[in-house]
Amino acid sequence: MRTVRGGVNRVLVGLAGLVLLAVGGSVLAVGLGAAPPSWWIHQGPHDVLLSTAERTRWRNEGWWWPVVLAALALLLLGSLWWLVAAVRRRRLAEVLVDTGDGEGAVLRGRALEEVLAREAGRADGVEGVRVRLNGRRTAPRTRVRLTLAPQVDPGAALAGLTTGALGHARASAGLDALPAEVRLRGVKHQAERVT
Repeated sequence: MRTVRGGVNRVLVGLAGLVLLAVGGSVLAVGLGAAPPSWWIHQGPHDVLLSTAERTRWRNEGWWWPVVLAALALLLLGSLWWLVAAVRRRRLAEVLVDTGDGEGAVLRGRALEEVLAREAGRADGVEGVRVRLNGRRTAPRTRVRLTLAPQVDPGAALAGLTTGALGHARASAGLDALPAEVRLRGVKHQAERVT
């Protein structure tokens, strides 16, 4: 579903770009002196796109300004929604596991995230774990956030995560590689007093 949505998104952006490029290029060409066809919206470099009569035609109608404002608001909201949808990182829904028989199996992404988080959370000094899968179903990537206790060595925690939870997940899913972006954070604590 995501690949279809991504393909449709690219096609729509491409078509909108081509239309804007064609209209803008033709307006520029006419403005620089090229001869336009008889049906074109303006006929020469000194012609305006909208005459005064066309611009003020419905200005005194009671419905005009609410319709204009509503249309602009819808256009703005639609553009913002599209921007947020395009920028937002999505979770990987499934991972394709090579079973060796040519068919393959599908592993739910949330299940792999939960197993990774559970195994990483069992390590000494790990106070909290958040795991997120992204990438493609044949080449997943992980983002791991570890919250560590104050006395834990970050290097040892990272090495344990790499050889432990991430290594086991890569081997059990039959993946050649499982790249990971790991963010380590310490638990906030108050200073201890020595008497």
